[in-house]
Amino acid sequence: MKYKFPKDFLWGVATSAYQTEGNGVNTDWWYQETHKKNTDKYPEEPSGIANDFWNRFEEDIDLVSELNCNSYRLSVEWARIEPREGFFDEEAIFHYKKILQYAKSKNLKIFLTLHHFTIPLWFREKGGFEKLSAIRYFARYSFKCVEEFKDYVDFFITINEIEVLSLMGYLRGSWSPMKKSKILAIWVHIVLLFCHKQAYLDIKKKFSVKIGLVKNIVWYEGKGDSLLDKINARLAFFVNNHLSLMPVAKNLDFIGLNYYFSNLIKNFIVCNPCDSESDLGWWISFDGLRNTLVSLRRYNLDIYITENGLADANDKKRKWFIKNMLISAYEAMDANEVNLKGYFHWTLTDNFEWHHGYWPQFGLVKIDRKNNLERIKRPSFDYYKLICKTGIVEDTI
Repeated sequence: MKYKFPKDFLWGVATSAYQTEGNGVNTDWWYQETHKKNTDKYPEEPSGIANDFWNRFEEDIDLVSELNCNSYRLSVEWARIEPREGFFDEEAIFHYKKILQYAKSKNLKIFLTLHHFTIPLWFREKGGFEKLSAIRYFARYSFKCVEEFKDYVDFFITINEIEVLSLMGYLRGSWSPMKKSKILAIWVHIVLLFCHKQAYLDIKKKFSVKIGLVKNIVWYEGKGDSLLDKINARLAFFVNNHLSLMPVAKNLDFIGLNYYFSNLIKNFIVCNPCDSESDLGWWISFDGLRNTLVSLRRYNLDIYITENGLADANDKKRKWFIKNMLISAYEAMDANEVNLKGYFHWTLTDNFEWHHGYWPQFGLVKIDRKNNLERIKRPSFDYYKLICKTGIVEDTI
């Protein structure tokens, strides 16, 4: 069976600045990496030069174009643009414009993320998102970015995955700033929502641009026939999903969905099967994507799958993963009338996967770290390339 997506559907890949650019020396993450104690488990390795995207952006954007993508999601680094409080680095801004101009020369629609987990050191020293002053600082930075980049960008994303930052940085303590506090995790989550809202309001006063938020959503379902497990799953999904979107629903022009995995709940415990996993042990559920998309209809906004991929170093499952995720996405559009407008695979090239370092490999393109960061296209590259060209997904590989 063939599944044909609309002609105006956006096909792309997603990347982030810190994970690919390299040498993010003025960030909180770089500080964490370089001040790691012997007793610290994370991060497992430093980011270093990463993929050297800062210097090799043309090479990677050429790969995006070769994939037949008509869109590209990337981010800018706050610490490069505003390395000191109130000082905006014109050289860094000019370099980002060169990157964006080159992408536009390839006829790519640009989704630009303004905050993808990392913050400047000066902002960290002021308390970061733990302080209400963060709202003012973030809104100022966001306004500056839109002012500078609006001529190249089609869609602006203020913040990537608010809930992941608050969970990993303030509850589990494995991401910068590596704190463990339920109260802080909740508080930072709230502050980040206000950061988005204030940035949205300030920008909209002057610029007619499209602004959205990217939300990582995990689908939850009860294991077996237990009514209690089903109720717990619905509650977990509501907390994971709607508590972040409902407060800012009026301050969104679109929703970005990052979907990677689902969780089965049994007796208040996650008990996922192990027959369908990524290299990170994430349970792959295609129904979870369709169910999540259907749940977002209530907001009556355009939806873009801004990240979807899996850690698969040997590229054994990636084509199967892409095929079935896209079929689920198509079914959500066709049978459930979900207003899905685009799909961005995570990611173009293997990159720095935060506290894990470089061993999880999500890329359609392998990075050979022993051979001058050579880009090596995996078989899944050609598979996704054909889909982006035709807009058709076949129920065979």
